[in-house]
Amino acid sequence: MPAVGGIAPGSGKKEYPGNLTPYVTVTCVVAAMGGLIFGYDIGISGGVTSMDSFLRKFFPSVYRKKKEDSTTNQYCQYDSQKLTMFTSSLYLAALAASLVASWITRKFGRKLSMLFGGVLFCAGAIINGLAKAVWMLILGRILLGFGIGFANQSVPLYLSEMAPYRYRGALNIGFQLSITIGILVANILNYFFAKIHGGWGWRLSLGGAMVPALIITVGSLILPDTPNSMIERGRHEEARTKLRRVRGVYDVDEEFNDLVLASEESKKVEHPWKNLLQRKYRPQLTMAIAIPFFQQLTGINVIMFYAPVLFDTIGFGSQAALMSAVITGLVNVFATLVSIYGVDKWGRRFLFLEGGIQMLICQAVVAACIGAKFGVNGNPGELPKWYAVVVVLFICVYVAGFAWSWGPLGWLVPSEIFPLEIRSAAQSVNVSVNMLFTFIVAQVFLTMLCHIKFGLFLFFAFFVLMMSIFVYYFLPETKGIPIEEMTQVWKSHCMENVKSLLCGYVFG
Repeated sequence: MPAVGGIAPGSGKKEYPGNLTPYVTVTCVVAAMGGLIFGYDIGISGGVTSMDSFLRKFFPSVYRKKKEDSTTNQYCQYDSQKLTMFTSSLYLAALAASLVASWITRKFGRKLSMLFGGVLFCAGAIINGLAKAVWMLILGRILLGFGIGFANQSVPLYLSEMAPYRYRGALNIGFQLSITIGILVANILNYFFAKIHGGWGWRLSLGGAMVPALIITVGSLILPDTPNSMIERGRHEEARTKLRRVRGVYDVDEEFNDLVLASEESKKVEHPWKNLLQRKYRPQLTMAIAIPFFQQLTGINVIMFYAPVLFDTIGFGSQAALMSAVITGLVNVFATLVSIYGVDKWGRRFLFLEGGIQMLICQAVVAACIGAKFGVNGNPGELPKWYAVVVVLFICVYVAGFAWSWGPLGWLVPSEIFPLEIRSAAQSVNVSVNMLFTFIVAQVFLTMLCHIKFGLFLFFAFFVLMMSIFVYYFLPETKGIPIEEMTQVWKSHCMENVKSLLCGYVFG
């Protein structure tokens, strides 16, 4: 990998004193639990939509297509705009909520946004668990989306601001780890709830979202606010005391003074949304848009939303499909642990590029396997056992590649590169783009599967190739850089990088 512009160790960058104290570790672990609500929802959605009792009650046309017509093209059996709206309506609500959350996070602190996220998600879970009609499902999903919008806006910022800069990557990835744990727990619960006689297990799956919602709600009440947020709201002495406790050292004057300076600069910004468009913030804005855009076009949420549906479609059967989703969920969790270990050792760029190559290869293989057996008519005949093993194996390798690269880094890198004066607004852009393309992918996936068939995996493989090229040329290394010094990374990247012509073209 060629040398990348940035602030290299020993190049005169600031090194604030501080330790990884038990206090900050516990604080970050509790805050990272905000990812549970997002992960649980991703895992639950695909599981309940593969349960016959759920389909029979709310989406009878899909159920009839699945059960009554054995000649149905397997690619198209779940193609229903009403069904995909159930899944994807949440993400439009999350997009809207993230824009409101930006103002609340800036004016009242990160904790209040986390509290709103937990309360709204809990309300949505109750409505979904008690749903009698499709409109109740959609209403519940919208409230869940509001909760996710608030949580995804505030939690990554909270973690990046609380963590010592040497450990910021590992602690921030705790958010992604919580997402993967939420997915895994949801997949396991789906597997067992689907076995309940009487066909009401889906109510437990949907209503169970109250548990992660209560965790983040209670957590937001007991967590301290970040020193950055306290300074932003004029509570300087309280912030100095908190910074000493968070860093585990008494001498925090240099970092504290830099935070105060950054806060004073941010107060000069009356319209952070307008300021985002300034030329000097173009690198950060480019990354705030490009990284979540590419993250969703890896195709990962297709796998996680619809893993049971997808496996059922390629012939595994309903119970086997749910178990396959549990397997991919386990892989997701353990691969995220690899990222926690390596992100501050190997760097962000290495993980981005290695994960991209791994996903690209796996998507090509899965496309070939599905294409060879299903062809273009979607009728595979009897599927041999080795085929199922090969497909699940390569999907697991693909999930692992995402889980130690684009999964956690898609939240980490945008949350750590913004200066304080635009941080809340820029994080809202990041979350909004993420939710917008999550909605689009979720809404069109089943239709695309029906029409372009196994080529869908090649579609996502193309974007994995594009995003890897983008990272190679335009993303500087940000490991070990204090968050308030991050603006220097972009200047150094464009000035020193051997690819400076391309960098200058994009970043001005």
